[in-house]
Amino acid sequence: MRNAFLILPLALLATVPHAQQRGSRVGFVDVQQAVAALPGSSTYLNLTKKLDADLKAKQTNLQNLAAKAASTRSAADRQALQKAQQSFVSAQRDAQKRLEGEFKPLASRINSAVASVAKSNGYSVVMDRRVAAQSNLVVYANNAATDLTAAVVKALKK
Repeated sequence: MRNAFLILPLALLATVPHAQQRGSRVGFVDVQQAVAALPGSSTYLNLTKKLDADLKAKQTNLQNLAAKAASTRSAADRQALQKAQQSFVSAQRDAQKRLEGEFKPLASRINSAVASVAKSNGYSVVMDRRVAAQSNLVVYANNAATDLTAAVVKALKK
């Protein structure tokens, strides 16, 4: 009887690793590449380029004003810098809102294609490759085994 109490916990522990190997697979999709391949995405892509160029110009102006304010230390230059910073933050928010509005219809098509490809290939989780890389969420991934981008692009073109 005593041996049974010792063997039972060991038997349960031996089954835990098998329960976790149930076939969970994680995949990655380069969403920007999928958007570029999506028919009807040209409006979104053109808006993205335009807004990126506008924000880059504002950022360059901001850097120039910051350098000028640092060298002259005048109140007028510091005030101009502060005004430019506020304008830049406001422009970023506006750009984000416009992009979100334009991306919404594309997102539903991409999400359904990703879900379809993931289900048909046995993936439990699919992440945006760039988001995972930028957030340091994923340290290593075998691209050959986890990249679903080509399959998603193919599904989008159907």
